[in-house]
Amino acid sequence: MKHFLIALLVSHSMALAKTCTDAASLVAAVTNGEEGSRIELVAGTFALREPLVLKAGMQLIGKGMGKTIITAVPEWRGNPKSLPDSETDFRKFDRSAYLIHLADKASGIGISQLSLTGPQVHGAIFGWENAEFTLSFVEISDFQYCGLRTYITSKSKIHDCVFRDAGQRWENGEPGLKGGITGGGIFAIWISDTEISHNRFLHTKTAPNEHYYGIKGREGRRLKIQHNTIETNFSIEFPFEGDEDVEISHNVLHGTVSIPKHAGGPVPKSGRTFHIHHNLFRDSYSIEFVRNGVEIDHNLFDFDSQKDHGNLISGFGQAAAAGPALFHNNLVNNPGRGVIWINEPYNNLTVRNNHIIVRPTGNKRNEGLFGFHESCDFPTFRFENNIIECLDTTRPLFRNDASGKSTVKGNRWQGITDEHRYQNGYAHPQAGLAAPLKFTCGVHEETKVDGWKHSNKK
Repeated sequence: MKHFLIALLVSHSMALAKTCTDAASLVAAVTNGEEGSRIELVAGTFALREPLVLKAGMQLIGKGMGKTIITAVPEWRGNPKSLPDSETDFRKFDRSAYLIHLADKASGIGISQLSLTGPQVHGAIFGWENAEFTLSFVEISDFQYCGLRTYITSKSKIHDCVFRDAGQRWENGEPGLKGGITGGGIFAIWISDTEISHNRFLHTKTAPNEHYYGIKGREGRRLKIQHNTIETNFSIEFPFEGDEDVEISHNVLHGTVSIPKHAGGPVPKSGRTFHIHHNLFRDSYSIEFVRNGVEIDHNLFDFDSQKDHGNLISGFGQAAAAGPALFHNNLVNNPGRGVIWINEPYNNLTVRNNHIIVRPTGNKRNEGLFGFHESCDFPTFRFENNIIECLDTTRPLFRNDASGKSTVKGNRWQGITDEHRYQNGYAHPQAGLAAPLKFTCGVHEETKVDGWKHSNKK
């Protein structure tokens, strides 16, 4: 009986398989197909006239990136007046200009081995309340606003994809229009229990308004964002809502990770909102704060000393935040303006066991490496067992006298001009990283980090 049931299921799956050779047969296969159908596309271009709506369990499979291409006919154009969208109110959202829709509340849909391209429509894929969605080995390129646009996604996987110029900053797109809300390669509102891995995000355009986020979201919970290479000016953004257990690890990040929340936001029962570890950061404006319950560790921050526009961690708000945040076992090469600057009062900050090397910057920065609001609860601040070396330059540790109320001990430093203000005591014999920093990161471990050095596979 068991073998009979297996044979029956295999036979049913084969019966549901459909091969499509042109746009008309593709539309027919999806429209008339049953839930769970496997739809295979030959190599070639499939130009759609309206969104293709995939039912629950449908699998859309091509012959590979650049071989099977789904796009829009020239006369199908997205209405630019509906951009930017309302972000969180899906009832006001213009769905009409996305190549593919995931049917509302449909689970188990898969898309793989093909390319999706604009440029005259808003985006590649739209989904509302979908679970167990898989997007794999798909190239998404050249869209007006964003690549993958989802609401309430759960238990899904997005891996081995390429997002190339997959959206843009929508501002003054037409006369009289003013937006300013930037799209994303992945733009996910309320996403949970999902893995985003081994994807490449590229930005090749040079026009000032044509930039976009790699991964953009609101309220991420139990996410794994790992082994991606993101070459956009904002790599990842999760502001505002209550994030929980978002792990950002083993990525190569050429832009900012933005995680601000008014007053830092609540700390979940797990104790952690974001864990940012084992990443290679390349831009001196690396992390946008504030957020409570954050741990940042075992990263290499390697910056060009002539591109000194940012503080590594920057907080621009005004509402006091309770913390905590932990910054430890990181290597920091050439911080620009400084290592941490937080405008709003913040509490419960620990900075320990980091190694920071400071060199002269292009704009001759001379402010303190750490800048905090004078109303911070500095007795809850700890700066312990760090190595801070100012080479061929000198810098203060802090930017104001009030910061001196922090616990400062066991650090080894040179070129710190205000060291007389702190009872640092003797440098801890094990100051600096607890262990050598070695890891791989980026798409399929393409980048190797070995201490201060990083290299790509040949």
